[in-house]
Amino acid sequence: MESKDEVKSNTEKTIFDAIAQGDLTEFKNILAQHKGGVDFFDENGMTALQHAAYKGNKDMVQLLLDRGADVNSGKHEYNYTALHFGALSGSSEVCKLLLDAGAKPTATNSVGRTASQMAAFVGNHHTVATINNFIPRSEIAYYSVPQGQQTEPYLLPILVDPLHKFVLGVNIHPVRLGLNLQHTPSLLENADAVSKVLEMLCKREMTRGSETNEVMAFKYHYLSYIVREINNIRDKQKPSSEKEDKKHDIVEVFSKKLLKPGKDGVSLDLMDTFLKDCVREFPFRECTTFHQMVSSLTSKNPPSALSVINCTINGQRGFVDAIPYCSTCGEEKPAKKCSKCKSVQYCDRECQRLHWFVHKKACNRECSAPNSASNAKVAIDTNELSSELQNLVAG
Repeated sequence: MESKDEVKSNTEKTIFDAIAQGDLTEFKNILAQHKGGVDFFDENGMTALQHAAYKGNKDMVQLLLDRGADVNSGKHEYNYTALHFGALSGSSEVCKLLLDAGAKPTATNSVGRTASQMAAFVGNHHTVATINNFIPRSEIAYYSVPQGQQTEPYLLPILVDPLHKFVLGVNIHPVRLGLNLQHTPSLLENADAVSKVLEMLCKREMTRGSETNEVMAFKYHYLSYIVREINNIRDKQKPSSEKEDKKHDIVEVFSKKLLKPGKDGVSLDLMDTFLKDCVREFPFRECTTFHQMVSSLTSKNPPSALSVINCTINGQRGFVDAIPYCSTCGEEKPAKKCSKCKSVQYCDRECQRLHWFVHKKACNRECSAPNSASNAKVAIDTNELSSELQNLVAG
């Protein structure tokens, strides 16, 4: 008969095996039977949570966290944390779960690398952005409680979660941010308060002393600038409209203004000007981040303002041109293509509709070009075709 220690050891091994095989059903069953804690180690000093994070299995990670797994526990010989393994897996969802549970993004392994640095090393750039853009919910919740002699908080408590989600977003394309606001009408309805809280977060981030995060401070300013601009459009429409404005109309006006091409029909001059104005209005002009952005924007052949801001917030990355993205909002790996020309990609019908006023001329040209080419190929050499068929039959 097996001793208690042997039974426990076998159960733990079964859990590790289920994680390795990705068998969620077996994992759930054995975890339900396991009565003890889940912070046990394998022969390499890795916990079950670290194994699940390395596999990028968000369901297993969530189950272990629900059972009280210590997100910062581990005896790995190279000091890798669960967040390090999640970052190496390339799963942004797993990293988000770990960060929400209290994982320390500044923890380093034995060679002094953080989780985001390891993710960058293996090319998991979306994971890098997820970790670097993370802030605890408490940072925003602070403004939902009256401080000092305040009778009312700066932010309504019901806005904490939607604003937290808005801030955590990795895609900082202004059209995508506008669409995110459209899908969260409560933020637009309280745009003044939201914008003010974002600016206060910006100032707070710049006054942390040695823990100052200039990049996050600029992101707060940038988000506030977007919210304020959309709110200004709504305010301008109010006097001239007899009907009650629909929220999506405001975002549509904002989006089409930025997507309107310049005289060459390609460059987004209005978006570039808008974003340069945003950089110019950043109040902390002595910081390194501001000087780097200005230097890039005023160089001899400057990149677009959007790419400068994106590199500032999400970090530089290679082979960007090889990644497909939505022509409207810049979301990576969109699910759909233009049904006519197949040359541009979109997230969904909403993005395609917003971009159609730009794309329709190019789409018509591209659709007509293949027709003329196909007409030129009508004449087929029948002798050559017959010869090829005979060769196939003979073979």
